[in-house]
Amino acid sequence: MEQNNKTATSTLALAALGVVYGDIGTSPLYAFKEAFAGGHGLTPTEPNVLATLSALFWAMMLIISIKYVWVMLKFDNEGEGGVLALTALANRSAQGVTHWKLLIVTAGIFAAALFYGDALITPAISVLSAVEGLSVITPALEKFILPVTIGVLTGLFFIQRRGTGSIGKLFGPVTLLWFAALAVLGTLSIVQNPVVLNALNPMYAINFALEHPTGMFFLLSAVFLALTGGEALYADMGHFGAAPVRLAWYGLVCPALLINYFGQGALVLRSAEAIQNPFYLLAADWFLLPLVALATAATVIASQATISGAYSITLQAMRMGYLPRLFIQHTSDSQRGQIYIPAVNWMMLVGVIVLVLEFGSSGALAAAYGIAVSGTMIITTLLTCFVTLMLPGAARLPLLSGLLVIALLEVLFFGSNLSKIASGGWMPLALGLFLFVLLSTWKRGSSLVAEQRRKLDIPMASFISGSQPDVPRVAGTAVYLTADPNTVPSALFHNLKHFKVLHEQTLFLHVVTKDVPYIEAEQRLKVIQIAPGMYNVALHFGFRQEVDIPLALQGLDSHGVTLDSMSTTYFVARSNVVDGFGGMSSWRCALFSWMTRQSEGAASFFNLPANQVVELGTKVVL
Repeated sequence: MEQNNKTATSTLALAALGVVYGDIGTSPLYAFKEAFAGGHGLTPTEPNVLATLSALFWAMMLIISIKYVWVMLKFDNEGEGGVLALTALANRSAQGVTHWKLLIVTAGIFAAALFYGDALITPAISVLSAVEGLSVITPALEKFILPVTIGVLTGLFFIQRRGTGSIGKLFGPVTLLWFAALAVLGTLSIVQNPVVLNALNPMYAINFALEHPTGMFFLLSAVFLALTGGEALYADMGHFGAAPVRLAWYGLVCPALLINYFGQGALVLRSAEAIQNPFYLLAADWFLLPLVALATAATVIASQATISGAYSITLQAMRMGYLPRLFIQHTSDSQRGQIYIPAVNWMMLVGVIVLVLEFGSSGALAAAYGIAVSGTMIITTLLTCFVTLMLPGAARLPLLSGLLVIALLEVLFFGSNLSKIASGGWMPLALGLFLFVLLSTWKRGSSLVAEQRRKLDIPMASFISGSQPDVPRVAGTAVYLTADPNTVPSALFHNLKHFKVLHEQTLFLHVVTKDVPYIEAEQRLKVIQIAPGMYNVALHFGFRQEVDIPLALQGLDSHGVTLDSMSTTYFVARSNVVDGFGGMSSWRCALFSWMTRQSEGAASFFNLPANQVVELGTKVVL
């Protein structure tokens, strides 16, 4: 049994290489050289190279190896990671304190909004930096860099609707080959100039910071590029579990990355001109073309992981009420986690191509990279501090102290990245702010709509005790979708108003999305009979689960309720929002109304049979 567990963990660790570590694994293509590029770049002298490597090594140890791989993987929401899962966990830890809940939710959705900025830049900078190897092979190929990059990215987004099940099996082996190549290239270079290993001593970074505080401040923004996959690592833990993620990092990814970075440093010490592209210049001429192909494959895999992460966080945001319903296509019959969201896919494609054309090189894109990720990292650390603070006992104090030290370091990284605002860093911040407005507007608008409905709708208790027994009954079952089981659904109200009949069996169905990723099937259904032939039915789902109402209702038999699918009609209401100059400003009301019109119909979103759905419109004044 123990041997089987070890084999399973090793298999999952291999699979995790491409999905979890694709982003951070392609950073050697551009991270090290950015410390010596641009207006604030350092001169590639031995003290500067050793200081850069020392800062990079210890930043990776503190932020990735300790914070993310060791600590954050323990702060899961029933096995799920990511900033929204952590927000839900912190929200539960707030224990009903309203002002804490508001602050936690605001921070969480802002971090989620910043994630999309990272999700746009990662494919652009990764693939572009890989294809730039063509110019190292021969300058004559430089004119093909942008067309090839756009072609690769376009193809990647176009295959999303087909799913990644067939090619996903190659992700682990290809990424394993990539990390092996990183280690071999770095080792061959270090052997020729082992003096770079002195950079393992943190005093090189500390002395540089003391002697050149301004230079260290700007250096941090370049060093941070080597850490940008940390949030993706935490977000993807739910696919594999903590043990395989840790095994892959400590056993292969971390050593390979550091060896390659130190190898690039050794190369630059031997030849300062190599700083133009130290990664590709590590390789012999005969290996350049295969290395470009391997790097492109690795960056495509890293981009795929980022795109999948954008789908996943969009799904979580919808389930938790921060986005309207969007069309979701499940691309795998066996794995529910494989989804495709067309609206997100095509907006990302347009955004990525605009970035490639606007910035034109990985060096220019590096100026825009880092701000969004460093902001998300700070929020993740602060939310973790809050959860830790709520834990009982004194054992939490050492962990809390360590997290505060890491938070201080992340604030320095964020401050350093702010120096990039004028040269492109404004873009992810602007995008994050725009998406934060969308997310918060939808949440606020949805709350106001629910509040207005509660004022207008008839209490369920009054309806049950009123005149409904005298209403004529027709054969069949009516299922009314309702957001509040304590009030009569507006669809039923209009049905009675116009047709003056009730069905023999009426179900008031309330879908509940919990703050946990998954709900077991046996805990899904809660049924309460409120009158003869009338039932309140609550369906409980986790925020990562697909809501399939007909499938879930098959369990009603065990609750003594018989449901004939052929004689069942589903009634849903669609709101038409108008500005009443009340709870939201006019422009936010107009934005919420537009988002409502873009929302996918309840019939499709909840997998209701199209020929058994009746939709009734209602007007809501905000």
